[in-house]
Parts: sequence; structure tokens; C-alpha cells
Amino acid sequence: MGDFSHNAYRFIEFLAASGQTIWQVLPLGPTHADGSPYQCLSTHAGNPLLISLDWLIDKGWLEADIWQHAEQTVTWRLAVLERACNTAIDGLDTQTQKSFSRFVKEQGFWLEDYARYMVLKAQQGGKAWMDWPTSLRRNIKADVDQALSASMRTLQIRKFEQYLFFTQWQQLRNYAHEHGIYLFGDLPIFVSGDSADVWANREYFTVDENGRSDVVAGVPPDAFTDEGQRWGNPLYDWSALKADGFSWWLDRLRTHFSLFDFVRIDHFRGLESYWEIPAASPTAIEGRWIKAPGAELLKAVYDELGEVALVAEDLGIITAAVDKLREQFSLPGMKVLQFAFDGDPNNHHLPHNHSRDMVAYTGTHDNDTTASWYNSADEETQCRVRSYFQCAHEELPWPMIRSAMMSVARTSIVPMQDVLALGQGHRMNTPGTIEGNWTWRFNWSQVDSNLAGRLRELTVSYGRLPEAEMMAIDDC
Repeated sequence: MGDFSHNAYRFIEFLAASGQTIWQVLPLGPTHADGSPYQCLSTHAGNPLLISLDWLIDKGWLEADIWQHAEQTVTWRLAVLERACNTAIDGLDTQTQKSFSRFVKEQGFWLEDYARYMVLKAQQGGKAWMDWPTSLRRNIKADVDQALSASMRTLQIRKFEQYLFFTQWQQLRNYAHEHGIYLFGDLPIFVSGDSADVWANREYFTVDENGRSDVVAGVPPDAFTDEGQRWGNPLYDWSALKADGFSWWLDRLRTHFSLFDFVRIDHFRGLESYWEIPAASPTAIEGRWIKAPGAELLKAVYDELGEVALVAEDLGIITAAVDKLREQFSLPGMKVLQFAFDGDPNNHHLPHNHSRDMVAYTGTHDNDTTASWYNSADEETQCRVRSYFQCAHEELPWPMIRSAMMSVARTSIVPMQDVLALGQGHRMNTPGTIEGNWTWRFNWSQVDSNLAGRLRELTVSYGRLPEAEMMAIDDC
């Protein structure tokens, strides 16, 4: 499993050697069994599976030979982590104890609810909170306190896990900054119904006291699926959020900007209008668009948080109103080269139609790898690609990577699968499906010794290297 251990630091060194300055990541929250980072158990918490066990060994909280007995399953890893937390809590030095106490106090606005929710969920055999006994489901404090009375140690462990996550991530972020790398996070617009957020703050969602709703979130039919995507998330009660000054959203963004330098708002168009689907509908076809107060929310964000760096994921069905909202707050949008080759020279994903206020991608986590996409495309599409890139004899994805770098878009992002020129079988996610996703990882044997130099050469050629480094090259 990937985590915040030595290979994460090595990856930062690879990025720096390649001349890159941004590392974009998927959401880092704790997931359900399907592994989707867009359906997390908490919008604030970090995934304990990402905590480096090597770091815990270095602290003396785990035995050094732990890997000799490693089964590398989720169950094994979580059990080892819990054992390390127990050891750590029993012997915390004064400095770490003060640091942990400060973390618990500063993050108390979400951490207490998260810990209580996670312990109750475990007590209930992993059931969704909507299926808990009535008093626990409705978060009646006296009954919840009683249910947790014998689990004080476990509550402390859940909090300590989060302390470890945030501590390790900040150390990794500091290392990235030392190497000129900025971290680009992802904020799912909706949250999972079975989450600490909805259980503890249901007044901000269109659910009843038992967590049930007549309508759910999703998107209508689009390029990914003919039936649309029925995500099933609860929708926001925007009236309640607005009446409270959007405090829930502001807290959420504060957490994200404590972790990242830039944040992408996934499904940005949902801030202008969202697709409301009857909960009884098996697909997303029978939905309707409902207006959302996106401008009021974003104004509150900038008024409260200052000039934070947001990026709008503006893919899918985008209207003039969505574009107007994005432009009103000067948010960069996204262009994906895999969407560009429908035969229309005015297709706004084509590089010659890009503008400065964009982020150009070869593909995203929801696309197939570029090599696999091209190989599975019809002959007409392949012909358009070869003609546009003038690459009759050069295999993809490198002509497309070069074009993304050549784009006038301020930022260019290339998925690691494309950097490694991987083909079929290396896709991260297939929208509209719930199995076989979110498991891809690379290993260093796939990284050619010349790869960093090749990336750096393109970065220099198209003026994407940091100015100081470009000046140094010019001086040579």
C-alpha cells in the first residue's frame, strides 16, 4: 500500500528532478470498503491507511521487524497501527503530549464527532449510521455517551491516528516546499451520507432525523455514461447553510487549506445548479436541475479566508451560468485533451482553444490512460489525433503530454500513468461503476532512468520551469 513513508519523499525528489512544481492528489479522507476517495467517512479526517508505519518504527512505537510478518491487508495494517497508537499513548514524552493536546483542541470542531462516529460504527459492526439503534442514529447525547463509556481508550486512539496523519502529512508538505513542490488537493462537492459529517450535522443536509432523504445527488447522462451517475449523496440544505453564514463550508475549506496549497472543487457546476434525483430512482436519468447559491458561498469564502487558491472542475454539462460563476471569482477551469477530438475545430478542449486561466490535462483519474484511450478509439478519432499532433510515427501519450505542456494554460497536469506511458489495465476509476477502482499504484521499476530528464526538457522548452531555474539555465 502507498503511504507517507520513504517512497513519498522519493517521489517528491523525482518531481523536483523532473522540473515539476505541482503534485495533485486525490482526496485523502478515510474511505468506505469500495475505496472511493469521493465517498469518505469524514470531510476533515485523513485516511489512517496512509500513515507511515516506518515513521512509527523510527519513533520506537513499533518493533523494527514488523515487515517480516507483514500480510499487507487493510485489517493487518489497521491492527498494527492501533497497537502502535497504544504503545505511543502509554509513553508519550512531554513535547509530543503537548503537541497532541494542542491538535485535539484546535481540531475539536470536527475531531470529537469523528472519533465518536467511528467508535460507534465499529460497535455496530460497520453498519451505516442510518441503521443504528434509534437513539444512536439520532445522536442523542446521553445515549451516545453511555454507549461510549467503556471505549474512552478507543476514542483516544482514533484521535491519535488523526494526529499522526496530520503530523506526517505536514512533514511531507514541508519537504515538498523545500523542493519547490506545491500540493494540489481535491474537494468533493458532496459528502457521503454515511459519514461523521452528516451524522453530526444533519441540519445542513436534506435528510430526516433518521438520515433518510427523498432526493439524492448525481449527474445526468454525459460522455461517461448514458444513464448518468446516481451518486446517492445527500443534498445540501442551502437555506440552513446560508442562515449560518456557510460556517460548515468555511470550516471544511480551512482544513483543506491547512493541508494543501491549491484546492480543486470537484463538480464545481453543482455550486451553480445541482442535479436532484428521486431517491427511489435506480438511475440518474429522472432528475432535475436546482439552483444553488454558489456566488454567495464563494463570496463568503473569500471574505473569510482571503485569496485562497481554488480551481474549478468544470467538466460535464457546463452552461453560460456556470462559466459566469467561475469567471466572477477568477477561478481556473479544466481542459482535458482526451475530450478534444470529436472533429470540431472549435472544441474548447483542443490546445489551440485554451486560455491562460485554465489547467490543461492529458486525462484525469476518471479517464482511461491516454495510451489505452487512443488504442481503443475508433479509426476516425485516431486519425484526428495523429493529424493534430503531426505524430504519424510517435506513439502516444508523449505527443499529448507535449501538447499539454505547450498549451497557453497557466498550469499543465499529467497523470503518472501517462508519464509512465502505461496502457490498458492501469485506469484509476471508471465512472458509474463501484468495483475494480482506486487500486492503481506504480513501482520504481517502471520509472526509466531517463524519465526525469525527458520531463524536465519539455518543462524547460515550454517555459514551465520556475523563473529562478530558467534564469540559471540562461546564464549557462
